[in-house]
This record gives sequence, structure tokens and C-alpha cells, in this order.
Amino acid sequence: MDRKAQPIRIVIADDHPIFRDGLRRLLEAEPDLKVVGEACDGAEAVKFARQLKPDILLLDLAMPRHPGLEALQEMSSGQTSNSVRVILLTAAAEKNQIVEALQLGARGVVLKDSATQLLLKSIHTVMAGEYWVGRESVSNLVQFLRTLMQSSGEEARQKKFGLTPRELEIVSTVVAGYSNKEIAEYFKISEDTVKHHLSNIFDKLGVSTRLELALFAVNQGLPVKSIS
Repeated sequence: MDRKAQPIRIVIADDHPIFRDGLRRLLEAEPDLKVVGEACDGAEAVKFARQLKPDILLLDLAMPRHPGLEALQEMSSGQTSNSVRVILLTAAAEKNQIVEALQLGARGVVLKDSATQLLLKSIHTVMAGEYWVGRESVSNLVQFLRTLMQSSGEEARQKKFGLTPRELEIVSTVVAGYSNKEIAEYFKISEDTVKHHLSNIFDKLGVSTRLELALFAVNQGLPVKSIS
């Protein structure tokens, strides 16, 4: 049989059996698609990719055990055939996750709430040698990554959660370990003013202690200054 007439062989990797079953039924309703394996976590996905050598691996990004990015990293550094094209499935993805996935070798990132035709189009686009991100094909990956990383960095710089410039300065001193008295001396304001600022900051960020505030600032990438 001519290779072009053969169906596209697909492995589905997702930790939800109902989702896998629904996706398999959807794909196998297409005459040119064939599901050859189903994995419940990233480790099994890597094993099936190596053993079955599918054309496409639909890999869930957010599996609780051995998530998609870990599996992708293992595949990119292991013995997995380069002919296996990975499309990540996700309910939502941060831009830095998309960048990392594409850098690790993923050929596509598809939102789980996408229309059926978009998912099918993403598979055929990837099989044609192009990339797919979100709801559209990507022909120039290098330019796409450059643009995505630039916008991601700009978003991180702008992420202030409604804090004023002075409140961000107060957060910087908390991250540096300053006491209320030291903060007051640093900014030449009263301790009552410091407490007022901290109360507003706690309300805006939904935290209740200085430790929670410091951890939030670090984890969320707040644009804090280095305080010595």
C-alpha cells in the first residue's frame, strides 16, 4: 500500500479515561486517522512513543504524574524516534510553557476547548511539516518564538496586581527582610504609614503574613527592586 494512503497513527496520553475515550472516538471517525495506543501518564506516553512509533503523540500538558513537559524532555534526550510528532493538549498554557514545549521539540500546542475541526487541522498541519500553536499554524518557528518570548517578558514586567509604585517599593523591602521600623527609616515615613501600606498590599494580593507576601512576590515575578 502507498504510504500516503495509510492512516495517520496516533497515541493519546491523558490521565482522564473519559477524555481519552471521547478523543479516540472523535479521531477514529476520520478515515485517515487511527489511534494505536492510549497512555494514562507521561511515563507510559514515552514508552508507547518508543515502542509503537506513532506519527502523532497527543500529550496532555497537566497530568499529575509525570506531566507532559517532563515526558517531552525525556523524549527529546532519549531514544524516541524523531518521526514522532508531539502535540501538547492543554486547558490553558502560560507563554513560557509554550516556549519551553516548542524548544523541547513539540510540534504543536492545542487548547482542549478547541473546536473539533481545529484539532484535526492541527494534526494535518503538523504532519505537513509546520507547527501549530493555539488556533493557528506557524510556518516560521524562530520568529514566532522570538515574538512570544518578548511579549512574555513584557507581561512579566507589567504584572503589578494593582500595586502602586510605593507599594511595590514596600514589597521590595519585605522581600529583603526589613522590619516595619527599618522600612519606616528607609523611606523616612512613620511605622503607621508602613502598616497602612502593608494592609493595602495584603488586601490586593490576598495574603495575610509577611512571609506569604515575600513568597508571592518571588513566585509571581513581581517587579521588585534589589534593596540593600
